Amino acid sequence: MTDALGAEDPSVRLRAAMAVGSNPDPVFLEALVERCAVEPDLFVRDMLSWALTRLPPEITLPRIRQELGSERTQARSQALHTLSKIGDRSTWAWITRDMLRDADDEVARTAWRVAVGLVPEDEEKDLAADLILQLGRGDSAVQRGLSRALANLGDVIEPALERAARSSDPAVAAHARATELLRQNPEAVLTAALDEAKRAVALGPEPAAAAASAGTDTSEASEPAETEPTEAPKAGDASEGAVC
Repeated sequence: MTDALGAEDPSVRLRAAMAVGSNPDPVFLEALVERCAVEPDLFVRDMLSWALTRLPPEITLPRIRQELGSERTQARSQALHTLSKIGDRSTWAWITRDMLRDADDEVARTAWRVAVGLVPEDEEKDLAADLILQLGRGDSAVQRGLSRALANLGDVIEPALERAARSSDPAVAAHARATELLRQNPEAVLTAALDEAKRAVALGPEPAAAAASAGTDTSEASEPAETEPTEAPKAGDASEGAVC
């Protein structure tokens, strides 16, 4: 089975990960964790994470925690993704500021999503303050991930978002405005919201307010939302559930 997890054919690896998850045995813990760090196929990686969630958390979580400090970016990202699947809120303390600011966009984006899912209510404001510092970062996929993470924190982000919208950095200001548009209208297309926000920033404070208000109805061209699988992946539909 361990050999199958490293087979050349990704369909063989997918079936092997599914078989391990369907018949969980702690003997496969190390093989699953190690494969997560190097697996090139995102559908197989998602199945590997699912297989890890099938093992007892008392043996899985300590091993995953080790991977959070790995020098391999994929190992860190996949460890974070697996934490989100397990959903143990006690692991919130493992999500550090360094992870939220990781130089690798995929690691940081995964950390944002996981942090929002695990954060205790009384620490949401501090998390919002940390995430706000990442506004303007990366390409549209990275910015979309941050906007959705911030929007999922709810009203607690509003004061910090308003301050960021007045930033002297046009990229930060536009991203903050687009995030507010997305928060007001979750079905909005972030690309359209960013374009609207950039125009608002260019127009200045008073016209910007009117432009932002007019731009909240962007739902007609909605883009696919990033989704998380809510059930155990199946070999036939793994492509629908993989997000890591």
